[in-house]
Amino acid sequence: MLYSAFILGLLGSLHCVGMCGPIAFMLPVDRSNSFKKITQISMYHIGRLLAYAIIGFVFGLIGKSLYIFGMQQQLSIIIGIVMIVLVLLPYKWLGKFNLAQPLYKAVGYIKKSLGQALHKKTADTFLTIGFLNGFLPCGLVYMAIFGAIAMGSYAEGSLYMVLFGLGTIPLMTAAIYLGKFLNSTIKQRIQKAIPVFVVIIGALFILRGMGLGIPYISPTPVVEMVSGEIQCH
Repeated sequence: MLYSAFILGLLGSLHCVGMCGPIAFMLPVDRSNSFKKITQISMYHIGRLLAYAIIGFVFGLIGKSLYIFGMQQQLSIIIGIVMIVLVLLPYKWLGKFNLAQPLYKAVGYIKKSLGQALHKKTADTFLTIGFLNGFLPCGLVYMAIFGAIAMGSYAEGSLYMVLFGLGTIPLMTAAIYLGKFLNSTIKQRIQKAIPVFVVIIGALFILRGMGLGIPYISPTPVVEMVSGEIQCH
């Protein structure tokens, strides 16, 4: 299922441009030196990938703890259902729960730190901006986090988030170089397509958990005897 992370990042990267585009447009890159500009942009992306790797590691640990209790198949199905439900439910209805309220203070600190970093041009500026950028609240990142949990491993959870980040790089880089190069009509069409792809990925997680014997998509769980106990993989 790791490939779904890259696809989610690639197809949903227009959403990233919409959310993080203003930060990308304001990067204090050296536009007079092409090599230096590429290096600075690369450091920005490395910072984002590092943040995603940490996020994936943490939530991968959560997935692993559930995996230890033999819940990986069920977890995959639950994650898939949650991804689909969150896409189908009206945003206004979800807003009533105000789930992000506890994070507001942390987000405020991140935004303040980002504002300070954007005014600097030191060697670590772009790495810092990218790193902080990676922790900003984003619906698409939340979907990737669900995928990281479903991996059932801190290593694969971290890798899942990194692959998601890699998928966002092409369009984010283009945004830095070209600015707002897509007209509103194209943006609206792609934005409407993003929920469809999230539903497809959610369905893939459900199929994975069902263990239908479909190679690569829904493999049959392997039952092993470990220390007198039956474990399902």
